Amino acid sequence: MSNSEDAHREDEHRKLQRRTFLAGAGYGLGAIAAESLLARQARAAAIGPRSDRWRGVIEAPHVPRRARRVIHLCMAGAPSQFESFDWKPKLKELHGQPFPESLTRGQQLAQLQNSELRARGPFIGFKKHGQSGQEISELFPRIGTIADDICIIRSMHTEQINHDPAHAFMNAGSILKGRPSMGSWLLYGLGAETDNLPGYVVLVSIGRSSDQPISSRQWSAGFLPSKFQGIQFQSKGDAVHYVASPEGVTAAVQKQIVQEVQKLDGMALAARRDPEIGTRISQYEMAFRMQTSVPELTDLSKEPKHILDAYGIKEPGDGSFASNCLLARRLAERGVRFIQLYHRAWDQHSAIETDMPRAALQTDQACAALIRDLEQRGMLDETLVVWGGEFGRTPMGQGTGRDHHINAFSIWLAGGGIKGGLTWGQTDELGYKYVKDGQEVAVRDVHATMLHLCGIDHKRLTVRFQGLDQRLTGVEEAKVLKGILA
Repeated sequence: MSNSEDAHREDEHRKLQRRTFLAGAGYGLGAIAAESLLARQARAAAIGPRSDRWRGVIEAPHVPRRARRVIHLCMAGAPSQFESFDWKPKLKELHGQPFPESLTRGQQLAQLQNSELRARGPFIGFKKHGQSGQEISELFPRIGTIADDICIIRSMHTEQINHDPAHAFMNAGSILKGRPSMGSWLLYGLGAETDNLPGYVVLVSIGRSSDQPISSRQWSAGFLPSKFQGIQFQSKGDAVHYVASPEGVTAAVQKQIVQEVQKLDGMALAARRDPEIGTRISQYEMAFRMQTSVPELTDLSKEPKHILDAYGIKEPGDGSFASNCLLARRLAERGVRFIQLYHRAWDQHSAIETDMPRAALQTDQACAALIRDLEQRGMLDETLVVWGGEFGRTPMGQGTGRDHHINAFSIWLAGGGIKGGLTWGQTDELGYKYVKDGQEVAVRDVHATMLHLCGIDHKRLTVRFQGLDQRLTGVEEAKVLKGILA
């Protein structure tokens, strides 16, 4: 090869390097400029001192908004309706006798399939409470004191007979993985009312027995950006792991590190337009703010003794359902949109006469105290509280307990535009199935009603995914329960 050819190749190589550098520099400067422009636009659009708060896709309510937030008291494992909110004297009369085959023939059963079915009557009595005279089990005397504030629905039914898919159906209206939970839908639709805490928080407590496990997919954001997923706070100890700054790192140094990381993420966002990068940006800043907000939130020492006593809290922050209920009220005060409390204590296939009273004792007082506390603070009218499990329990016995049951179970709701002192729907005289009288309630009906009370038409809150306009209530018919609205 001649010297002239070598010189020509070297010259071309230098030109290529120059072009590559200039192109890269151009892209980099463009990304920086785009990031700066996006940041300025976000600051200009923000209402208030923070620029990254999600304000929801619902710009104006579809219907008058009654509730600003939701607290879901999930009794994981499924409490028996026959010892809680659906009194069946006829079932008590038939205790121990063969259960009518005409009711169960061809029906889906869980663990009782191909077993001899015998009626199991309620082991506890019921009393009427309040001016409304609502019938409530003697296991729940404190909830009895708020009978005129709650609406008991006895005609609930669901489609899933095993725990995990039933929880998924109750949370997301679907058993398919990758579907957003109702808390994620609500946060996506309405946005957050807090800058310093996640808009969707989950707390879990565990009873001493019958503690059905809970999967974190129950508070997943599914196909929505992950910034809408529920954030689990630990019920005992530090609510958020590593919330404190590392030893030797000052707040100023940490803030500088966060800012530099944010700049790099901002460049990546401008270049790729990946919503998960946007989530990362907002979550870094949220994590920094939570170093101050979370310790203040979980410091229950400032709560007066009469409040702690009202909830039945023996040791603040002990991980109990009672402590979590008080934390739920504090989260609600601070603008968290959706608060979900799981209490794992209700899977009573056996030993129901000892385990269910224990679970009721762990929850009854705190549930009533939460309603009273919200009411006294003027918050109940704008807070929808939902209590219930993922399905019900059979009127047939299973050893010393009850099996899973999907044809009828009970939940209750309070606040946020709900008519108190009302019993809605009914079941047959043995409690096997809901009565079709126009007051039967499917899971999707609860979702539609929740969204309606929050100012959202459930048919209009949609996200395009896999070629379809997906929504919480799915494609099947769902109705707003107008009869239970105040």
